[in-house]
Amino acid sequence: MFRRLFIVRLLFLIPLASSRSNHSQEVDNLLKLKSAFGETESDDVFATWTHRNSACEFAGIVCNSDGNVIEINLGSQSLINCDGGGRITDLPFDLICDLKFLEKLVLGNNSLRGCIRENLRKCNRLRYLDLGINNFSGEFPAIDSLQLLEFLSLNASGISGLFPWSSLKHLKRLSFLSVGDNGFDPNPFAREILNLTALKWVYLSNSSITGKIPEGIKNLVHLRNLELSDNHISGEIPKGIVQLRNLRQLEIYNNYLTGKLPFGFRNLTNLWNFDASNNSLEGDLSELRFLKNLVSLGLFDNRLTGEIPKEFGDFKSLAALSLYRNQLTGKLPKRLGSWTGFRYIDVSENYLEGQIPPDMCKKGAMTHLLMLQNRFIGQFPESYAKCKTLIRLLVSNNFLSGVIPSGIWGLPNLQFLDLASNCFEGNLTDDIGNAKSLGSLDLSNNRFSGSLLFQISGAYSLVSVNLRMNKFSGVVPDSLGKLKELSSLYLDQNNLSGAIPKSLGLCTSLVDLNLAGNSLSEEIPESLGSLQLLNSLNLSGNKLSGMIPVGLSALKLSLLDLSNNQLTGSVPESLESGNFEGNSGLCSSKIAYLHPCPRGKPQSQGKRKHLSKLNICFIVAAVLALFLLFSYVIFKIRRDRSNQTAQKKNNWQVSSFRLLNFNEMEIIDEIKSENLIGRGGQGNVYKVTLRSGETLAVKHIWCQDSSRESFRSSTAMLSDSNNKNNNREFEAEVATLSNIKHINVVKLFCSITCEDSKLLVYEYMPNGSLWEQLHERRGEQEIGWRVRQALALGAAKGLEYLHHGLDRPVIHRDVKSSNILLDEEWRPRIADFGLAKIIQPDSAQRELSAPLVEGTLGYIAPEYAYTTKVNEKSDVYSFGVVLMELVTGKKPVETEFGENSDIVMWIWSMSKEMNREMMMELVDPSIEDEYKEDALKVLTIALLCTDKSPQARPFMKSVVSMLEKIEPSYKNNGEASYDESANDEITEVV
Repeated sequence: MFRRLFIVRLLFLIPLASSRSNHSQEVDNLLKLKSAFGETESDDVFATWTHRNSACEFAGIVCNSDGNVIEINLGSQSLINCDGGGRITDLPFDLICDLKFLEKLVLGNNSLRGCIRENLRKCNRLRYLDLGINNFSGEFPAIDSLQLLEFLSLNASGISGLFPWSSLKHLKRLSFLSVGDNGFDPNPFAREILNLTALKWVYLSNSSITGKIPEGIKNLVHLRNLELSDNHISGEIPKGIVQLRNLRQLEIYNNYLTGKLPFGFRNLTNLWNFDASNNSLEGDLSELRFLKNLVSLGLFDNRLTGEIPKEFGDFKSLAALSLYRNQLTGKLPKRLGSWTGFRYIDVSENYLEGQIPPDMCKKGAMTHLLMLQNRFIGQFPESYAKCKTLIRLLVSNNFLSGVIPSGIWGLPNLQFLDLASNCFEGNLTDDIGNAKSLGSLDLSNNRFSGSLLFQISGAYSLVSVNLRMNKFSGVVPDSLGKLKELSSLYLDQNNLSGAIPKSLGLCTSLVDLNLAGNSLSEEIPESLGSLQLLNSLNLSGNKLSGMIPVGLSALKLSLLDLSNNQLTGSVPESLESGNFEGNSGLCSSKIAYLHPCPRGKPQSQGKRKHLSKLNICFIVAAVLALFLLFSYVIFKIRRDRSNQTAQKKNNWQVSSFRLLNFNEMEIIDEIKSENLIGRGGQGNVYKVTLRSGETLAVKHIWCQDSSRESFRSSTAMLSDSNNKNNNREFEAEVATLSNIKHINVVKLFCSITCEDSKLLVYEYMPNGSLWEQLHERRGEQEIGWRVRQALALGAAKGLEYLHHGLDRPVIHRDVKSSNILLDEEWRPRIADFGLAKIIQPDSAQRELSAPLVEGTLGYIAPEYAYTTKVNEKSDVYSFGVVLMELVTGKKPVETEFGENSDIVMWIWSMSKEMNREMMMELVDPSIEDEYKEDALKVLTIALLCTDKSPQARPFMKSVVSMLEKIEPSYKNNGEASYDESANDEITEVV
């Protein structure tokens, strides 16, 4: 009896002992896993990972009822896998997979590196695997053994090469697949995916997919989310997609899709987000009129025609509608946006007509109302005067009329108000003083009248004010002097009278001042001479009298027009390049159309005296002493920092934004002189070939003291002096630039920084730059016009995206042909953001301060030389120079242009002296004769872009539109034909 009882107890204790042994082994494995992460910033996560606790008590660990580990969740913990010496090691998946009951592994959103080894296959009980948003390298192993897997997330994990698509066919339970944003080799849409019928979520954006979306996509009937954006997908949207009736989100933007929306698309009635922007889709929107659950619809930059379905006005969930740059006609539905928190509409650059729907801000949520360049008529609805959430209101270039509701002027969050080129009338109201956020006000080319109210000074954030070509009367208010941020003021072609207020001299940020074509009288105030940033001054066509103020002589003006006034006295010598015609009382010995001044002491020089020799000597001695003191301080700082360099080891931080199949030391070790491929004002560029064979371009950003040319090691080479206070700003800017995803903009993969050095890692462009192809390879294979035109259009689209396609517009500040790189398919890519700046979204300013003149000789807009306030129009100028290079084949600066001249001055001077036939001589002789007329049209656009006045230059949206309208369309007979309406759209300059 006792023997039997003993045997029963023994049989009971055997599995208990086995369970304890397994639990002990799990603890050992987890502690070894902990050691694989070395010292991390997240040591608190592992505070409970000790022998004193069971595995089930470890933070991030979940056990089943038997005490076996079934889940490891260490996501978003800033983990880095390295040994005790700080060297990167592969993640020990053998230890992880030895946890025999493990069902869920979450290591996403960390900084894990190295390769993912084949031993991951041993985790054959996994149902959930998340390794996304890391810095792994190499190819991902086959996972056909993970047949229980339901969730697989590898997006932005850094893996590359060939993905094991074939192994997916065994994962029949898979419902979530996310492998986008990785550097895979170009590959067609994987057929294996089409057999995973349990899939509900597929994310394959930015994963190098080529070819067409297969018809078999219809097999995935449970699919709720399908994202295929930022690929190279071509062809039509497959008809089979209409079978996916559970689809909630479909994103296929930034591809090469053509054709119409497939018949039956109306069946996708559960769709709430559809974005197919930036493709070449055609046809109308009729298939969308049944999708009543839509929240967001994006179809901008396509070739869509027809009317916007009236049913859109009944969509009760619609909150965002982006249809700009298509060929849509008809009216907007009257009830559009009236049912929900409608917040965003952009239907610009279409052929829409009728009235603006009145209730899009009915729920008080609208932030963007963008309808410029259409054919809208009628009055602007009164209802928007209460829309306090509005940030941007742009309705220029329409046929709108009537009086603007008074409340519009004082909307508290409005940053941009553009009503230009309509038929509006009425007065500004004193509500304008409440527009505290308003940065840009454009009312030009309308019929506004009445006086300019002193309350406008309450809008103290104003940077740009354009009221030209209206019927404003009365005096220019003194209160304008309170607008300290004002950069441009255009009041020309109105009925203003009285004196120019002296207070304008207090607008110290003023760059452009145009008061021409009014009835202003009295003298030009001396205070204008204190506007040190002033670049353009136009006071022509008024009744100004008296002498030209001596203070204007100190200004570095690129444009001065005082013609057709009643000025008297002599013209100061430094201003003789200005326009003074129509002033019978003026005299000059050097201006032919003015009578010579009487002999004697020039009035404008009356009180000027030279410094005495004694004063000069004293000043020189003081400057020399300061120079010697400064040199000693710099020498000591450099010596101290040089001594510190050797003490800095492995202190690099990697901020990854896309795929990374390398570690930072693999990059740093290759930053050496033999890999140098370019020098710039902001740093050097190196060609880095990884062990995987992939090639990258790495830019080393110079800080304050990085011009040394002899180095002992790669690490020493990267040691620069740096202002620590700028690190946070640098990281913020890089993070913003990393989110830029456009086919015509170079991808930024990551930044690598330490205390005193900064590296930016970009994709490498094998075909060099546009500069090299135009100017350094002449005599080899010439670039034909069709290729040049495609390069111009692609580069324009990339720059337009930077200016208008982001929530935070980016000003490049160094646009030039050497910064337009060519990928392996000869697509142009805007590159080198060393000088780029991001405009803060909460700032009313569309301009930024530049402490130094930055850019490249020949490409720098005139305003750069005289102001620290620049905006996107400076990029437009530089792009105009690039267009001139493409058309003429000449460099921006050549000796044939003359001393102190460049290609812009040369072409502008030629355009004034030549007729159209003679202008043909400016076109590059290597361009085929049948295309020279088209080249001249592009040259016309270049002239528009390089206008001296930034205000007169087009936006990049308009540049793209003009270039597209002269793009050849090929008929069946193979001959090129052009849209004849392009001639109406391009302003005739020559």
